[in-house]
Amino acid sequence: MPKMAVRLLVAAVLCVGMAVVLPHASPWPVTDTASGFLYGIAAGCFFGGLLRWRMPEPCDTGTPALRSRYLREFLPAMAAYVLTLFLSIWLLKRVEEPGLRALLALLPVPAIGMALRAIIRYIRDVDELQQRIELEAVSFAAAFVSMSYIAGGFLQLAKVIDIPSGVAMIWVFPMICASYGLAKIVVARRYQ
Repeated sequence: MPKMAVRLLVAAVLCVGMAVVLPHASPWPVTDTASGFLYGIAAGCFFGGLLRWRMPEPCDTGTPALRSRYLREFLPAMAAYVLTLFLSIWLLKRVEEPGLRALLALLPVPAIGMALRAIIRYIRDVDELQQRIELEAVSFAAAFVSMSYIAGGFLQLAKVIDIPSGVAMIWVFPMICASYGLAKIVVARRYQ
């Protein structure tokens, strides 16, 4: 099992442990949001660990220097996203003015832009085979999420399901990321 997969699975176990123990051991009240955040990180780490474990060898042909640059750009952007998301949610509970609420609601968006920039730079700088793998994987992911989203829209119009639009919109990007990870495994296996 690759080292990164083991690290992610260990992080998942640690986050679940913190989510379970923290409400009982903390001298301060722990909200359901904090526990949910820890469970969410655990689920992401677990999913990422499983993906990394199942990734075929030619799935990432970037040089160590390129991967290092990618991580130096991507990880701080994602940390900034998490921090600005919590700050945005916390401030939105305390602000009533519509213009300021709009700015606060969009506070996490630049961090996602920085993460996307890191991804695009990485894809641009890898070799042609890796670019082809990435292109096919992201194409499958976008197609799958688009089909799912439109199917959900038809079910919503038929009053079969009732998902608030804000919830549906928030989940588009994470669904593309998860679908991309799964599609990359399938696509990369074709090039083994």
